[in-house]
Amino acid sequence: MPAIAPSILAADFSQLGEQVKLTEAGGANRVHVDVMDGHFVPNLSMGSIVCKGLRPVTKMPLEVHLMVEAPAKFLDDFVKSGADSFIFHLEVEPEPTEMIQHIRSLGKKVGLAVNPNFAIEKLKRYIPEIDLALCMTVFPGFGGQKYIPESTARIRQIRQWIRELNPACELEVDGGIDARTIGEASAAGANVFVAGTAIFGAKEGATAATKHLHDLAAAAAT
Repeated sequence: MPAIAPSILAADFSQLGEQVKLTEAGGANRVHVDVMDGHFVPNLSMGSIVCKGLRPVTKMPLEVHLMVEAPAKFLDDFVKSGADSFIFHLEVEPEPTEMIQHIRSLGKKVGLAVNPNFAIEKLKRYIPEIDLALCMTVFPGFGGQKYIPESTARIRQIRQWIRELNPACELEVDGGIDARTIGEASAAGANVFVAGTAIFGAKEGATAATKHLHDLAAAAAT
């Protein structure tokens, strides 16, 4: 079954708790929390205090996407704030096994992310070690970007490796995911879909938008 992960970077922070509840009512099964340091990506975003504020509001897992140059520095604060899983970038940890093991030692799930211009072949060897592979479908740092069409072939290849090496590993996509692109990504093999603007900016509201994306992904799933 597909999983929808609302990216709260696109939410209205004055009503964040309520907006997260609306996505949960629409079938979301986790909250995607983007963390940016202004170095790995050209922007700054939320800290652990956001997770701390959300933890009493929702039972959904809090998935922390560390778009930072030094992910280890952020772990303790987010663990204390209630994070359930961490995704960090292979670009900043080219030998990630030690970091993977450290995150597991904290009792958390772990994922590896790769940007659109990063050789996915370098991800393959670590698939047996992780719970989730994140294929970025835009260059990270800003919301509202368009899905990069070349991502579809990358998703398909990563899915093939997952089938061979670790069938339990999830394949997540992040960037430009909306009603027009989610079916293509799902058909290629993705099963977790990060969406921000398509949910929190939807005219029909976050609940209906979340459900619609879920239904489209399920209909296209391979």
